[in-house]
Amino acid sequence: MNRNLFTLAMTLGTLLAAPVRAEEIGSVSTVFKMLGPNDKIVIEAFDDPKVEGVTCYLSRAKRGGIKGGLGVATDTSDASIACRQVGPIKLKTPFQDGEVVFQKDTSVLFKTMQVVRFHDKKRDVLIYLVYSDKLVDGSPKNSVTAVPIKSTGP
Repeated sequence: MNRNLFTLAMTLGTLLAAPVRAEEIGSVSTVFKMLGPNDKIVIEAFDDPKVEGVTCYLSRAKRGGIKGGLGVATDTSDASIACRQVGPIKLKTPFQDGEVVFQKDTSVLFKTMQVVRFHDKKRDVLIYLVYSDKLVDGSPKNSVTAVPIKSTGP
């Protein structure tokens, strides 16, 4: 029961938190559509809001066609992530393991792609996981990346 309350609290906290905006870097067409935009793979970048010096690059499938053009298509759960150190790493504020860093709706209702962060304290590494979930059932498709936190000591 406590786990359910914790999950609910984390979800509500995520919804109330300011969303991280991704910057579109580019895209490639994967399927030609006669009407509406083509299906494509989109590459986006976002900076971790609680960890200075880390940028994540996300590639994800985006449906086209008439439904995609109108914004009502359901995107597939295919995504890949690569996070990199782009400057000195500094933890701005404490965070919980499994905290949502980035979230994107991938359908009109109840399907979300999200990136969550973990800190492997033993190895001093940040781990980012991207996956897709739905209200009823999610997808096992996922991708993970790790960023070592370099010590600045002697």
